[in-house]
Amino acid sequence: MAAVESQHSNRSPVIGYVLALTAAVLFGINAGMTRVPLRSGTDVTTFTSVRITGAMVLVVLIALVVDRTALRPPSWREVPLVVGLGVVGIVGLQGLYNVAIDRLPLGIALLLEYTGPVLVVLWVRFGRREPVHRRVWPALLLTLVGLAVVGQVWSGLAFDGLGVVMALGAAVCLAAYFLLGEDGRVSAEPLRYFVWALVAAAVLMTVVRPAWTATELGVQASMLGRLDAFSVPAWSAMTATIVLGTVAPFFLLLLALRALPAVVVSVVAMLEPVVATIVGWAWFSESLSPLQVGGVLAVLAGIVLAQTARRRVIDPALPPTT
Repeated sequence: MAAVESQHSNRSPVIGYVLALTAAVLFGINAGMTRVPLRSGTDVTTFTSVRITGAMVLVVLIALVVDRTALRPPSWREVPLVVGLGVVGIVGLQGLYNVAIDRLPLGIALLLEYTGPVLVVLWVRFGRREPVHRRVWPALLLTLVGLAVVGQVWSGLAFDGLGVVMALGAAVCLAAYFLLGEDGRVSAEPLRYFVWALVAAAVLMTVVRPAWTATELGVQASMLGRLDAFSVPAWSAMTATIVLGTVAPFFLLLLALRALPAVVVSVVAMLEPVVATIVGWAWFSESLSPLQVGGVLAVLAGIVLAQTARRRVIDPALPPTT
């Protein structure tokens, strides 16, 4: 344990910020990329199954090349943590969010999902009884107000009840992924836990809807928006979603949690809807008003305030949290 603590203490917070920011950017860009296979005829459940199963296969291959010890099966004591990361943090987050964006305006769904960092702070403060700096509360308020402005929540007041429940459920799953990823065992072996979390997620999705039923991925798919004149095989867009929109950002978040506490990483990750809004403007000609630009700046300001809000440095031996 001492070796793990020493290893953790030597990790640079700057690297953690870079990893978390990169993950948020990739997730934001992927919000646009996922539209290509989805609008070519692939339903949400099949899309989720292919995405998770493909990610699992890719990560297992990576482990075979770079670190075969990552393929060591989890012990019975580790199974709850693995299942939590895979079923709640990966399947739950993606599945619930996909339902939410199908029933709610995108900006509203994103705003509700990204109340997850608020849940992280509340759990750290009241569940773990850890002190947090008072600036975290105005930081989170500023960030949520900024997200509300970016999503222009006032333009869609007729909320679908099930959509709201699904988006809030996605927020819980997002918070769980951050908190579980902060566990010291995950920090010590992030690739191993990522492999087995994806295995758990892929097994569940295979039961729900096997990935090999995705026959629609063989068609040509429009690149949509400003790129509508171009088309690609739907499977190639799906591949980009698996590699750059799933494997890379989820694993980068786990690496970021080795250097930064979940409170900080979760707030930095709130850049995702900001990036998605910019992608919507650049790719799909969705307008970005001056007021929305102000919302982007508010989100950035909230992130800066929240970076130093947690008083206690990350403990590599934190118990699993769900």
